[in-house]
Order: sequence, then structure tokens, then C-alpha cells
Amino acid sequence: MARCTAPVRGHTRGGGADCPVCGPRYRGSRSYTSYSPPSYTPSYTPSFSSLGSSGSGRSSGGGSRRTAKPRWSGAGSAVWYTPEQVQALTPVRENVENLAVSQPDLRDVFLCHAWDDRHGSAKQLHDLLEARGVRVWFSEKDLGLGVPMMRAIDKGLVNSRVGIVLVTPAMLRRLPAEGIADKELSALLRRERLVPVVHGTTYEELEQVSLLLASRAGLSTAEESMAEVASKIAELVAT
Repeated sequence: MARCTAPVRGHTRGGGADCPVCGPRYRGSRSYTSYSPPSYTPSYTPSFSSLGSSGSGRSSGGGSRRTAKPRWSGAGSAVWYTPEQVQALTPVRENVENLAVSQPDLRDVFLCHAWDDRHGSAKQLHDLLEARGVRVWFSEKDLGLGVPMMRAIDKGLVNSRVGIVLVTPAMLRRLPAEGIADKELSALLRRERLVPVVHGTTYEELEQVSLLLASRAGLSTAEESMAEVASKIAELVAT
């Protein structure tokens, strides 16, 4: 078998003219197939970033991570979600879709809030939701004069697809007193149709008051505006 002479004599004379392998007079005597390494194209392209190590489903914010689109978000929607939000809201959405078929006349949302927030953040969220076409049960408009409060709230809970709990400092103060907000929350916690909206406080502070509610992932105005929260809820309950 012919060997290249470069290791012994070098190719200094005529650019390897006398080499039995590289020389031009030897090239026609045998053919060699060149080898090119194969190129690989990944078969999987993730549609959004990974969920992270915690797996808690809580939203962690950050514009660079708002890259997920849930299946219920319309093609023309300008609303983006974190992967954690999609994971947390998917079971709620599945219940919304089932109830839309079996009980089409239900309200979209029951808004649970602290009494102190009724003219502030609770009304703000209510108005933003209604402006987006969401049918909201809200005590300030749905509790008529002379109507027993607890009975009206009970009917509102039963006749709504999703419960939104507005978690504020006022709510954290009210829950230990086991008042009306606590009773509403207890009813909502029994169903997989609850979305906490944390506003002006944190999940860490909520854990000191209600571990059950803190275990439910939801939305937070520390990471996005109240208007953005309202847009996500509106998409979640749209049928």
C-alpha cells in the first residue's frame, strides 16, 4: 500500500510531485471518497423556557421569560404568559370549558376581596374585568338591600365558574378573624377553580396566614400591572 512521503522526505520538491499518494501521476490510479461529518438539526424546539427547579407553578416575572402562549389564548392576542402561569392556570381553564358546556348561564368570575378593598383595588379589578367583557359577581353591586348577605354570597359562589381571590394586606388582616372573606375563601378552596391575585403583598406573607391559599399559584401585580392581570383572567374565562 502506497504511503505519503511527507513524514520522511517532505513535500518540498514540486509540492509533493514525487509522492506516491499526493503526486499528480499517482492520483488517477485510485479514488478516495471524502468524508464530511453529518450535520444534525434538533428535532425538538421548545416553545418556551423551562419551568425551573421549583415546579411550584408560581409566576416569577421578568420580561425575558414571558414567552409562553397557552392553547386558550387567541392567535391575535397580545397577552403573554410565563410557563409557570400556563401550568397553574391550565386546570382552571379545563374546568371553565367543561362548565361552559354543562352550565352555560354561570357568571364568569366570583371576586372575593376584603371589605376594606371594596372601593379601591377590588373595584379597580372589577372594572378592568367588566371592560373586557367578563361577567363578575361583585358584592358592591350584587348584594341588594335587604338580601341576606351570606345567602347572596353562597349563590354567587355556586353560580360562578371561577373564583378570583384578591390577596391584599387588608385580606391578610381579615382572614384570621374568620369573617365573610374567610368563609368565601373556604368555599373556593374546595374547588379547582381558584386563582389568587396577589396585590401589594407577597406569597411569603400569605403563607403566614393561609398555607392552603399560598399553595395555589396565581398572578401577581408585583410582576405585571392590574390591567395585564385582568387581560389574563379575561382570556382564561372566555368561552
